[in-house]
Amino acid sequence: MRAVIQRVTRATVEVDGERVGTIGPGILVLLGVAHGDTERDAGYLLDRIVGLRIFPDTNGKMNLSLKDTGGALLVVSQFTLLADCTRGRRPSFDAAAPPEVAKSLYNCFVTKARDLGIMVETGVFQAMMEVTLTNQGPVTFVLESRGE
Repeated sequence: MRAVIQRVTRATVEVDGERVGTIGPGILVLLGVAHGDTERDAGYLLDRIVGLRIFPDTNGKMNLSLKDTGGALLVVSQFTLLADCTRGRRPSFDAAAPPEVAKSLYNCFVTKARDLGIMVETGVFQAMMEVTLTNQGPVTFVLESRGE
């Protein structure tokens, strides 16, 4: 699994002009599922995301995690994170898991986050979405469940 995470003061996702998810302070997670990913990858990546100390403490130092701040997650599926752009002009998406596998692991990630007591909003799997965010910092990281 690959995730681009952004520390946000707010983020929303819309489908067909209708807001389907919105959060205040927290993390926007753009989540891509690769061939061979498992529930273990989902759990590992979630643990890394919610425990990563990327929020400022009272001294302005990145010392607090999402768990520490009580922030929310907005999780948006994004298979394009698995694109291979090394040859030609058209990206290859061969590394992305098939939709039925990706959806199951995406849902697993969201369920595990909710089981931790985190407020989670989502996009709509396989929908054309419009994501709006205010990135605080800006603070953006790329995480992977394998090869770190």
